[in-house]
Amino acid sequence: MSTRLKQVLILLVGVVGALVMVFLGLWQMQVFVDKGNKTVEDRAAQAAVPLEDHLGSEASLADIYGKQVTVTGSYLPDHQILIPGEGGYRVLGAFEVVDGRTLPVVRGLTPSESDITPPPAGQVTETGLFLPGEGNVLDDRGVAVQVPDGQLASVRMPALAQEWSNLVPGFITLGAADSEEQGLAQAPVNLPTGEGSAQNSGYALQWWVFAAFGLGMAIMLAHSMGVRERKAQEAAALEVIRKDASA
Repeated sequence: MSTRLKQVLILLVGVVGALVMVFLGLWQMQVFVDKGNKTVEDRAAQAAVPLEDHLGSEASLADIYGKQVTVTGSYLPDHQILIPGEGGYRVLGAFEVVDGRTLPVVRGLTPSESDITPPPAGQVTETGLFLPGEGNVLDDRGVAVQVPDGQLASVRMPALAQEWSNLVPGFITLGAADSEEQGLAQAPVNLPTGEGSAQNSGYALQWWVFAAFGLGMAIMLAHSMGVRERKAQEAAALEVIRKDASA
């Protein structure tokens, strides 16, 4: 087998091995993401906690983001905002809680602007998923989507603060049963992305390091084989020259 063919085979084995290890690293990263998302889903499925117990500080509120909460208060019927999206409009209501602040509540989903049922009157207790807020909605050009007056593109707390005062730093989305009681469909909820096990991210990094190391070693081995072959050829040529000179 020629040296050139050996070099090609060594490089081929190195490339194939590196690709396998890269894919193994990608698989571990997907496991990392899946575990993180599973953690978020499990958190959202936990038993509801009273929001009132955490209204004392923003740090305490941050501890319950992503959890189901219960909250008692009353709706402010003149404060409703529509959020356009796939399938219709989310109906965002202002809910005054015990400390006087306003909690944004996604009551549900309505198919049209004109088909909005009023919120319940008097003091009620609601249960929903508590989240910190949503980001800007961007179009294909990366520009913030513009919506008509009286609407918001998302539950973005800084924008909502311009409409309502004394806000709780977060909002809840009611479940299917509570939305149905108010004559609305259940609104979609975008759960935040969680973080998986550091072990899986470490495994992914290891596989990628091994891939780089293996490919580098294959290149070095093929190169050194070529160098040895060239030196052997040069030595053989010198030997021929010496023999010719002595003849």
